Amino acid sequence: MTESQIQDSIRLALGNVPGLVLFRNNIGSAIMRGGFRVAFGVGGPGGSDLVGIYRGRAVFVEVKTPIGKLSPTQKQFRDLVEGKGATYVVLRSVDEARAWILQMEKTL
Repeated sequence: MTESQIQDSIRLALGNVPGLVLFRNNIGSAIMRGGFRVAFGVGGPGGSDLVGIYRGRAVFVEVKTPIGKLSPTQKQFRDLVEGKGATYVVLRSVDEARAWILQMEKTL
């Protein structure tokens, strides 16, 4: 299964969780008329695949395959958001996503 397929499965599985909203975070840049570059996406390079809120808390979800690893820029982004008190999680399956939500319920 690709990261994109895992991400879609996770978004569908968590779509009806009360208090949770997740948005796909498309990251990239475009060259505009006049030749200047505009970046888009939360966090720029290294930003998480999904961004959202769970019961008033900012959450950032990186989706990986079972063998996928965080890049150095993804690790920098993780350290930044965790340092500001937000939740950052790497999920590799729907089962992990459901377990994460159960864990979050216990901590909030």
